[in-house]
Amino acid sequence: MSRETRASAVLAGLDEVRSWQEDLYRHLHAHPELSHQEHDTAAEVSSRLREWGYRVHDGVGGTGVVGILSHGDGPTVLLRADMDALPVREETGLPYASTVEADGTPVMHACGHDVHVTCLLGAAHLLAAGAQHWNGTLVTVFQPAEETADGARGMVEDGLHELVPRPDVALGQHVLPFRAGQVATNPGPTLAAGDSMRITVYGRGAHGSMPQSAVDPVVLASMIVVRLQTIVSREVAPSEPVVLTVGSIRAGSKSNIIPDDAVIELNLRTYDEQVRTTVLKAIERIVTAECHASNSPREPRFELFGRYPLTDNNPDVTRRVADAFADFFGDDATALGRWSASEDFSDLVGDHGIAYSYWGIGGIDPEQYDRAAREGRLGQDIPANHSPGFAPAIQPTLDVGTQALVVAALEWL
Repeated sequence: MSRETRASAVLAGLDEVRSWQEDLYRHLHAHPELSHQEHDTAAEVSSRLREWGYRVHDGVGGTGVVGILSHGDGPTVLLRADMDALPVREETGLPYASTVEADGTPVMHACGHDVHVTCLLGAAHLLAAGAQHWNGTLVTVFQPAEETADGARGMVEDGLHELVPRPDVALGQHVLPFRAGQVATNPGPTLAAGDSMRITVYGRGAHGSMPQSAVDPVVLASMIVVRLQTIVSREVAPSEPVVLTVGSIRAGSKSNIIPDDAVIELNLRTYDEQVRTTVLKAIERIVTAECHASNSPREPRFELFGRYPLTDNNPDVTRRVADAFADFFGDDATALGRWSASEDFSDLVGDHGIAYSYWGIGGIDPEQYDRAAREGRLGQDIPANHSPGFAPAIQPTLDVGTQALVVAALEWL
């Protein structure tokens, strides 16, 4: 049986899946859960997988769920979706918009993980119902805490790879702010490595009227922010994409008090490990030098957190997936290129030498996207991931996301 025939046979049940999938998506969107708190989502996933005949492991890495379905001898394919939401107040105006708060913090599926869960459940259902059309083992991983960069590592440290057969390939996807109906692949570095850093610089407090008695950490922090901008423009080759963003400065409590310290939080995105190391060292060098120049009484403090690995797609795996997508989706199978967003997907498999590919699916209503493109307003009119207005179109997004997982998995199964 040809690749196209097997995919069509398994996907013949998509109409039936769609009948529950859209309602499930609305439910998940209206009931988001923060990282490490995905208890209800995990319970929903676990119940459905058991109903479809999967062998299920609950509580992997906290709230992670793993489903295993074997059908004869053959390769093992791992499919992954992340489950957590973000501390964002939703402003989409949708009838199923989230009004959830966790300890006073608004919660929203602002990154599309509700799409990921719904699509993987749809693919899991179709592959279970159509198991007569494939051989091998399917491993479905529903991962917690992607947004805190520790969910994938947590599952691995909790024994994920002892629970499942060694995958021959790992596959995943992310809904992104491009035209719904499209699916896009990229070989090699695709999503950036991400590093967040908290820097504390120290001064000497005094009355605002007597600056000569102080070492002003506000001025010091301001000089650091300006000087950091030269790293990308003057210390990294123009051919190397790097993003360095200072997202937060906190200092002081009153206009006429010079504080004792200031805290700077920044975020770095890179696509090359050597460049990553170079920039991190440059940050420390510049901050330390500015502290010395300001006569700071103490050395600065550096804290790295929220570290994401580089998503570096295996070229052979990605080529095979791209060819399958081109055959199935036609002109809607496109090139993704590099995105400066980050993901912890590769932490699931990278250290274990498992080849992987991670692609994008469009989530923006085609008419809305095309209109914004014609008017040159994509940046203004199309909400991006993590925006309070991010709202993937239910269709064709769910259909394409489900089809993509099935088509890709059947390249090996």
